[in-house]
Amino acid sequence: MSEKKITVATAWLDGCSGCHMSFLDMDERLVDLAQKLDIVYSPLVDTKVLPEQVDVGILEGSISNDADLHHAQEFRKHCKLLISLGDCAVTGNVPAMRNPFKLEAVLDRAFRETVDLQPQIPTVGLPTLFRQVRPIHGCVEVDVYVPGCPPHADAIFYVLNELIEGRTPDPNLVTRFGA
Repeated sequence: MSEKKITVATAWLDGCSGCHMSFLDMDERLVDLAQKLDIVYSPLVDTKVLPEQVDVGILEGSISNDADLHHAQEFRKHCKLLISLGDCAVTGNVPAMRNPFKLEAVLDRAFRETVDLQPQIPTVGLPTLFRQVRPIHGCVEVDVYVPGCPPHADAIFYVLNELIEGRTPDPNLVTRFGA
């Protein structure tokens, strides 16, 4: 009789996807993890709908717009435990570097001042940017914080393995901000 696998959902919000790349850097350990967990929603798999109930949700990136906020709220609603993965998720990090500037100035710089052809601020089909970028816990409750830019594959493996074994991980043992 096989043990029930824990279900895991992942997503990246405003960031570079480097934390997901670190996840993949677990290499052959991914095969071992696949025996104990099911990735039920992720940019790494083909599933398009977040299941109603997920054991562990992992969010990478910060909350910069209404789509990011909606995604974070959905993860909090559907995931028993929510992990904030990487410095962008934990602190806002690089995406939050725009926070000291007025949103209008940021948009002008990105879409008018530095563009040669058709300089214009896009308005159709894009999520609405917030004036301030926020870390995940600035919008929804987070259970585990895993800092790093990106967190090392060993740190991600440690956290997942601790959860699989029924223990509460202490990411401070294996990672720190910017490492």
